[in-house]
Amino acid sequence: MTEEILSIREMCETFDVTPRTLRFYEAKELLFPIREGQKRLFTRRDRARLKLILRGKRFGFSLEEIRQLLDLYELDDQQETQLERTYEVAKRHLAEMESQKAELETAIEDLKQQIEWGREHLAKLKGGEAA
Repeated sequence: MTEEILSIREMCETFDVTPRTLRFYEAKELLFPIREGQKRLFTRRDRARLKLILRGKRFGFSLEEIRQLLDLYELDDQQETQLERTYEVAKRHLAEMESQKAELETAIEDLKQQIEWGREHLAKLKGGEAA
């Protein structure tokens, strides 16, 4: 059983997070470590939840969305509801990310044009020397 339990330090090393992050996720009711005095001990379930939390954050999910999705695991429907809701949220976030990507690509092209314009005008001002 001790192989199944990780200390806060081991969790931090395994997932490259800080103790403060783990305590924050615990306070937000995303993780539920076993408490032995001041010690926090994390189970395999906590590790799985943290992996999903970190993945959700990377995909732009809010902590509240992640909490709600994780809570759906407890339903007795073979995770059908959890999967359906995750699918809906993921599709929405993908559309938002694709929109942001398009906006960023447009901004990058605009900036490149402005930089080129600036380079050309600087060269003219310096008497034809390239900047």
